[in-house]
Amino acid sequence: MAYANLTLEHDGRVSTLTVNRPQVRNALDTPTVEEFHRALDEVRAHRATVLVITGAGDKAFVSGADVSAIRERRRDDALAGINSRLMTAVEAHDAVTIAAVNGYALGGGCELALACDIRVAAENAVFGLPEPTLGIIPGAGGTQRLPRVVGLGRAKEMVLTGARWDARRALEVGLVSEVVPLSELARTARAWADRVLGLGPLAVRLAKAALNASAHMPLAAGLQYESAVQAITFESADKQEGTTAFLEKRKPTFRGE
Repeated sequence: MAYANLTLEHDGRVSTLTVNRPQVRNALDTPTVEEFHRALDEVRAHRATVLVITGAGDKAFVSGADVSAIRERRRDDALAGINSRLMTAVEAHDAVTIAAVNGYALGGGCELALACDIRVAAENAVFGLPEPTLGIIPGAGGTQRLPRVVGLGRAKEMVLTGARWDARRALEVGLVSEVVPLSELARTARAWADRVLGLGPLAVRLAKAALNASAHMPLAAGLQYESAVQAITFESADKQEGTTAFLEKRKPTFRGE
């Protein structure tokens, strides 16, 4: 499938999606968002277990919208939730998503990283939700996902002061899992992907669904959901293979079934 603003590569069960607009710091305009949805569908059809998301070049992961475009937007544009729907689609995707943050991740770029399951960053990465400096608020999940990742106090620190966090600060507060030199970022993201690939694909997919559900359920309901999902895995071929391989002291061969 051809894309104008993205590149999408498949390497076995790992797909890599690159926002390819370095001339505008990989900004997420409407055509790019539409392509992003198509790419997510392609990754699902490919049955990838892991999706690595990154930006082209060495300056920016993904930046937010152009300020001149924001200036023209009105109430109905915000209520349409174009970027918010994309972040929700990333968060809910079947694949484990890894954000390889290779530079500035501001506004929508920070929100895209937050929608991913795992975040690794280059040493030059910078995170922020600077929308209040423009007289607006983050509108693609920033005020909702950031507190769930770093805690409410830290989230308020970033949003209410317009703070920008460098990679080391992001690691300190738990926004990212690892910081490496830019030259090692792609290899590091692949290493994280390989860890996921060593697990049962069905178990990973259902565990991600249960973890995501935990943010929307009281504990009692979440525990019931967890038990129901575990019951699915107990009847799976992967469970039989995993337990048999363990007892036979060999590496399992999972099929995702």
